[in-house]
Amino acid sequence: MSAEESERSRLPFEPNKKRQKPVKVQKNPIKSNISTESASQKPPLTKEEMAIPKVVSQRMIRRVAFFCGVPTALGITTLVVSYLLATQAQIKIAPVAVLLVNMGLFGLGVLGITYGVLSASWDEERPGGLLGISEFSTNFGRMVTVWRETR
Repeated sequence: MSAEESERSRLPFEPNKKRQKPVKVQKNPIKSNISTESASQKPPLTKEEMAIPKVVSQRMIRRVAFFCGVPTALGITTLVVSYLLATQAQIKIAPVAVLLVNMGLFGLGVLGITYGVLSASWDEERPGGLLGISEFSTNFGRMVTVWRETR
């Protein structure tokens, strides 16, 4: 393990080695008696090695469905209720108020997608907490670390 990898905690399903960038093909290759490095390299990782484990992906899907589905359902319900109040009960509601409430709820739904993925435990053996606050901080930290490494 290199010094960079030992500084951050590895993901439970993260491959052991980083993927090698493909060698760029030159238009006019230089002939040489030395064999190329690409011939001695290991084949790239397979889809099974790169895939998120099924247990973890199901956990992510459940959390996204909840954290995105509840605000989105509330946004749709707000539209229906405001329509019924305006037409059946003759209560006037400012359209801007309905718009702002819906934008807020649909915005929370979009944020719920991200929170649902990051709040799930990425460890196959550990289910994680109910709201996933500790998992969110751990996974968000991992994500920020990877972003900084790729710069």
